[in-house]
Amino acid sequence: MAITHLNPASMHVNPAFSQGTVIPAGASIVIVGGQNGVGPDGQVVGDTVGVQTEQALQNLITVLAEAGATPADVAKLNIILVEGVDVNEGFAASQKVWGNRPTAVTVQFVRALGRPDCLVEIDAIAAVPS
Repeated sequence: MAITHLNPASMHVNPAFSQGTVIPAGASIVIVGGQNGVGPDGQVVGDTVGVQTEQALQNLITVLAEAGATPADVAKLNIILVEGVDVNEGFAASQKVWGNRPTAVTVQFVRALGRPDCLVEIDAIAAVPS
């Protein structure tokens, strides 16, 4: 069951993301809550947005796998960064773990996250065959 990626010809096209996605009928929707750069012991890994982004994405992939999903099944990502971090460092780290998956994505900057030592939080919506 493939998610359709929408990139209208009249809009800017970027290979790193899609303008929208369509989830096919009959799919089970998987909603993954915000994942931080926290290891299995509950401690934040590293103090850079790059290291924390890699861990947050690994955590996201782990939750997806538990639902029988893969990164290819993700229809939407929300990435929240703390103001002042280098978005390019976070993007480079995401390319390393996530690759060039053209899902719909929103990036936001905030003053702080719920856990003050975290620099990034990522959540997702995915679809898998029912």
